[in-house]
Amino acid sequence: MPLASGSRLGVYEIVALIGAGGMGEVYRARDTRLDRAVAIKVLPSDLTFATELRERFVREARTVAALNHPHICVIHDVGHQEGVDFLVMEYLEGETLEERLKRGALPLEQALAVAIQIADALAAAHRAGVVHRDLKPGNIMLRRRGGSSTDARVPSADVRRGGPSPLDDARGVLSDSRRAGRPDAKLLDFGLAKTGGPVATAAAGSMLPTTPPALTAQGTILGTFQYMAPEQLEGLEADARSDIFAFGSVLYEMVTGRKAFEARSHASLIAAILEHEPPAMSTVHGTMPRQLEHVVRRCLAKTREDRWQTASDLHQELKWVAESMGHDAPHADIEPHRPALWRRPVTLGIAAAAMVLAAAIAGVVAWMLTRTAPAATSRVVRLTMTLPAGEEVADLEFPAVAISPAGTHVAYVATSGGRQQLHVRAIDSTETKALAGTELARNPFFSPDGQWIGFFAQGKLKKVSVATGITQTLCDAPYGVGGSWAPDGSIYFAPTGGSGLSKVSANGGTLSAVTTLDRAVGEVSHRWPHVLPGGRAVMFTRWTGPGRDEAFLHVQRLDTGERINVVQGGDTGRYVSTGHVIYARGDELFAVPFDLERLQVSGQAVRMADAVRLGGEGAHYAVSDVGELVYLPGSSQRSERRLVWVTRDGRVEPLAAPPRNYYSNAVISPDGRFAAVDVEAGTIELWIYDFSRATLTPLTTGIGSSQAPRWTPDGKHIVYRGTRTGFRNLWWKAVDDTTSEERLTTDEMVQTPGSWSADGQWLVYYIQDPATAADVWALPAAGDRKPRVVVRTPFTEEHPRLSADGRWLAYTSNEPGRVEVFVQPFPGPGGRSQISTDGGTEPVWSRDGRELFYLNGDKMMAVEITTAPTFRAGTPRLLFEGRYLFSPNGVAAYDVSADSRRFLRVQPMHPDPPANQINVVVNWFEELRRVVN
Repeated sequence: MPLASGSRLGVYEIVALIGAGGMGEVYRARDTRLDRAVAIKVLPSDLTFATELRERFVREARTVAALNHPHICVIHDVGHQEGVDFLVMEYLEGETLEERLKRGALPLEQALAVAIQIADALAAAHRAGVVHRDLKPGNIMLRRRGGSSTDARVPSADVRRGGPSPLDDARGVLSDSRRAGRPDAKLLDFGLAKTGGPVATAAAGSMLPTTPPALTAQGTILGTFQYMAPEQLEGLEADARSDIFAFGSVLYEMVTGRKAFEARSHASLIAAILEHEPPAMSTVHGTMPRQLEHVVRRCLAKTREDRWQTASDLHQELKWVAESMGHDAPHADIEPHRPALWRRPVTLGIAAAAMVLAAAIAGVVAWMLTRTAPAATSRVVRLTMTLPAGEEVADLEFPAVAISPAGTHVAYVATSGGRQQLHVRAIDSTETKALAGTELARNPFFSPDGQWIGFFAQGKLKKVSVATGITQTLCDAPYGVGGSWAPDGSIYFAPTGGSGLSKVSANGGTLSAVTTLDRAVGEVSHRWPHVLPGGRAVMFTRWTGPGRDEAFLHVQRLDTGERINVVQGGDTGRYVSTGHVIYARGDELFAVPFDLERLQVSGQAVRMADAVRLGGEGAHYAVSDVGELVYLPGSSQRSERRLVWVTRDGRVEPLAAPPRNYYSNAVISPDGRFAAVDVEAGTIELWIYDFSRATLTPLTTGIGSSQAPRWTPDGKHIVYRGTRTGFRNLWWKAVDDTTSEERLTTDEMVQTPGSWSADGQWLVYYIQDPATAADVWALPAAGDRKPRVVVRTPFTEEHPRLSADGRWLAYTSNEPGRVEVFVQPFPGPGGRSQISTDGGTEPVWSRDGRELFYLNGDKMMAVEITTAPTFRAGTPRLLFEGRYLFSPNGVAAYDVSADSRRFLRVQPMHPDPPANQINVVVNWFEELRRVVN
C-alpha cells in the first residue's frame, strides 16, 4: 500500500506520492532535521526480503552517493524501517527527458547541452566503476537553469583533475545570453531496480537497471529494450561501452524526435538493434552537422570495440562539436579535435619546465601533465616518483608496478605500516592512496579504460576499482604469474607457475583454457600474457626453466592456435603502438621491431639504456599506450655477487670465492667444510664451494636448471629442485659426482626441498598446489617413499625447516594477512605457534635448536626457543640489517654456522637502488623510435 501523507520513515515525513511503477513508489518528503524537501524511493517488497540484494543495494547506493557530480542526482541517505527499504535523494523539480520528447525534438543547442552534461556524468560514474545499464530518457531529469531545486550545486567529481566541472555556470557550452533557458540535466536511477532474482553475472559496483519484473529473472536480459546495446540483448554482461550505445540512442532521439530503433514487437525490435542502422539524422534534421552525425554513429556501432571506448572521450568530442558549431565553449577545457590515439602528455609551460629542472637537480619530482595534442617533437623527460616516508615497494619477486593505458595513474605493490597492499597515484598528483581489500596483492595490471586494477592475492585473481576501492574476487589463481585485460572484457592470466594460460570474464565466472603446455619439448610454464591489439593473438613467455636461456617469447593466434616464436631468451614481453615488442632479458630491457599483421619480428633487437630491477619471476616495468615507461631502477652490474660471512652484529667478512652470478642460495654442509650454491649461467647450476681451498666445483651442469640445494645429514648427497623434461621435481645427486642424478618425485606440480630431519628419515618440502596455493609435505627416505601431507590449508605455506632434533617444523604462512613464521610439532599432532610478530620469512634453526632466525625485509631477526617442558618462543630481536639476496625459491637463501655466530649470505657487489622510488620516462616512445628502427 502507498504510504500515507504525514507518516514517517525515520526522520523523513511523507508529503505526497509522486509516482509508482515496477521499481517501487517515489514520494516527496520533508527532512525534519534540515527542513528541506527530499525524494524518497521505497523499494519493492520482493527486494526487501532478498537479503543478498538488499546488501548489494546498500553497497551500490553508497558507491553512487560517493560520485558527487553536478549532473548525477544526489543520494542523501539509505534506510530500513519495519520491513521497508528506502532511499533518500535530492528532490528535483522539472520534467524527465521522456516527458519533454513527447513534445518533439529539442533545439540542437539544447540537445548538445544536455548530451554534454550526461556524457560528463557517465564519465564520472565509469571512472568510479559504476555502469548504469539502463540509460534512457526516463532516467534523465531536466531542470531549467536557475529553476527550483532544494540543494545547492555540489563540486564535480572532476575536481581531482584540477578544477570544477567544465559545465558549471561560468563554463557552459552556450553563451551567457542563451543560458537562461538552457536545461540542467540530471542522471537518475543508478541501481534502483525492480528484479526478480539475483543477477548472477553483475560486476561489483555496477547498478541494477530499472526493468519490468518479467524481464529480470536470473540469466535473462537486463535493461530497457529500446536503448539496449546488442551485447545486452545477446545476454552478455554490460560494460561502460553499453552505456555509450544507450547514450547514442538517447542523443539520436533528442535531435530527431524519433527513436533510433523502432518496431512492432519485441522480437523485431531486437532484430533491428542487432542487424540494422537507424536512418541518418540528416534525413530527419536538415541542418544536422556532419560531426554530430559521426559522434552518434560511432556510439551506435554494433560491436563494443568500434564505439567510443570511454565516456570521457565522448564528452570531449561533443564539446568540440559544440565549439565547431560556433557556440561559446570553454577554450581552456577543449582539446583540438584529434583522434584519441594521438593524444600525448606534454609538460605544462614554464612552471612545469621549472619543476622538471628541479627534479633533474634534486633527483626527486612531482610533475603535472595534461592530455593534449603532441607537439611536432616531444621531449623525452626522465623523472623519479619517490614513495612517501615509511612506504616501500614490496614482494619484489613479482613485477610490482603498472601504469594505466592512458598514462594517468601508476599502481604499485608496497608495504606501509606493516601491511602489503596495492597503492595508486595519479600521474598529476603527489598523493598516493592505499586500496583497502588488496592485502598481499601482487602482479597488478590495469583494465583498458583504466578504471580497474587486476591483481593476484591469497590464491585468487581479483580486481579493484581505482575510484571507489570496491574489490571483487574473480576466480582461483593459486600462484598467479601475470595477467592481461583484453578490450572484450576477458582477462588472460597464468593461474600457477606450472600451467598454461587461462581466461575468465572480468566479471568472474568459468575459466577456459587458452594454451596447453607441451611437456615433450620441456615446457613447464606459460606466463606473463599480453593480448595484442585487435584481440586475435596473445603474447606470453614460454618457460622451459628459470634460467635466462630457458625463456622464450611466443605469440599464439587465438583463432587457429598457431604458435610463433618471437624471441629466445626473452621474458615479460609486450607490444607497443610504435610497432615494437618490449621484453626483458636479465635486468636489461630490449626492443625489437614487430610486424603486427604477420606476427613476426621485422628487425634487430636493441638494448635500451636503463637498467630495470629483476625479480625472481619477472621484470619490474610497465608501458602506457601513450608512451610513458615506468620501472623500478636496477643495477647494470647486477650479476656481480660474492659470498660473505655476516656476524651477529652485522660485520661483513668476504670469502675468497670468486665473484659470480650467484642465484641466491648458499647452504653449509653438516660438517661445515663446504657450501652448496646455485649459479646462473644461462641455466641455473649447482656448485660446491670448499672453504679451506677456496675452490668452486660444478655439481650439476648441462642438464637443465637446478635450484634450492639441501644437504643430506651425512653430507654425501644434495637434494634440489630440478627442471627436467617439462617438470620441476625433487632430485638428488652424490657430492663426489661419481653417479648420475636420481629423481625422487614425479608429480606434475612444482616441488621445492626444505630440509632433512637429523636422522635422515624425512625430507620436508613444499608443493605449489593449484587447489590450495602451497603446502608442506614430507617424503620418507625409506620404505614406500610415499609423501605425507604435513600442513595443508587454503593459504600459502612455504620455507619448511626442521629443527636439529627433528621434533619441530618452522614454516611461513600468509594466513594472518601477511607472511609470518610459525612453528608446530613434527610430524604432529599439536598446535602451531606464531614466532614473528611483524612479518617474517626464510626461517632457519640454530644447530642447537635454541634459536630460530628469520628475515623481515633487510633485517635479520632472532628468537630464543625453549621446548621443555613446553614449547615457548621469546620476543623477536634485531641482530643486524643489510642488503643481501633474498630467495626466489620459497626456501631460505642463507645458512647459519655451527656456533650461530655467523651467517653465510650472497651479497650484491653493486646493489639495486632502494625500493622506495619508481622511475618514469615521459614520451619514451620518441626515444624508442629513434633508437630502434
